[in-house]
Amino acid sequence: MVTIKDVARAAGVSIAAVSYVLNNKPFGVSDDTRKRILEAVEQLGYTRNMTALNLRASRTRLIGYALPYIDEPRTNTVLEHFAFQLARAASAAGYHLLTFTYPEDNPLPAYDEMIGTGRVDCFVLADTTHDDPRIAHLLDLGFPFVSFGRANPDWDFNWVDTDGKAGVMMAVDHLLALGHTRIAIVTWPEQSLTGSYRLEGYLEAMEQTALPIPELYIQRTEYGEAVGEEVFDQFDRLPTVAQPTAIITPSDLMAISIMNEAERRGHVVGETLSIVGFDDELLSRYLHPPLTTLRQPIAAISAELVAMVGALVNDPTAPTRQVLLPPELIVRESVSRVPPVS
Repeated sequence: MVTIKDVARAAGVSIAAVSYVLNNKPFGVSDDTRKRILEAVEQLGYTRNMTALNLRASRTRLIGYALPYIDEPRTNTVLEHFAFQLARAASAAGYHLLTFTYPEDNPLPAYDEMIGTGRVDCFVLADTTHDDPRIAHLLDLGFPFVSFGRANPDWDFNWVDTDGKAGVMMAVDHLLALGHTRIAIVTWPEQSLTGSYRLEGYLEAMEQTALPIPELYIQRTEYGEAVGEEVFDQFDRLPTVAQPTAIITPSDLMAISIMNEAERRGHVVGETLSIVGFDDELLSRYLHPPLTTLRQPIAAISAELVAMVGALVNDPTAPTRQVLLPPELIVRESVSRVPPVS
């Protein structure tokens, strides 16, 4: 029996494009592409399965969520926790998650297949980037989606995100209240939206105090086994009296690496050097010393996204919403008052 996949292959298009033409949907299919698809349908003698079509015309109550690609042996406990909370919020609202994966360098065919086979009502995206190809593609198609995370400022879509800027400002204010004036930040490379927002918070909070920010106080780096060593090699280029007394990091995993290297170089974390993480991973409270960190409101983000899904599925023309939720500063023993000048 000829299938929709056969038609897509013969026309040289995606399954989603065939589905749009067969269902006469006004998504992003050119007249030339539409013509090729209809010619392939005629040549192959494709006939739609009306039972499946009728089922597909009703709502599936399924939300598509692609599990993030993670290099072994690394993990991303924030997104793992998010997947659990998203599934729980979806279930409470009468939906279920349909999870899938895709090649790291080519995500779009997996989304097209989900759309073309009518498996989901809506997608939830996560781990977004600037110029994210998934967002651009779904916007072009007009297919419903919401996102945990932002992208290009001029792209109009529904998203919820942690207010990393506000969170880092909280951390800076807390350190200032403890007497720290030499506060450094480690963040991710420039292409990271999350890292950029957190850096904005650091810069704004520091500039409000009129304190100088030496160039070496801002370190951009990816996580790796040697990240702690690399960061301190940069700080050690400064005179001892100018080296930071506190460091804000973009994740608890990064904070742990920096804590280990700090102690190897003779610091006592929580006494001679204060360190702040981000995410409040379970391990953070069991470190020595326990890590001061910023806890993302993952359960609230998940509930908000599922509410957006319901609104979007019920009315695709509803105005888009963008929601920022502040993290919570969790104060532990890795931060203390500024050490006395020796």
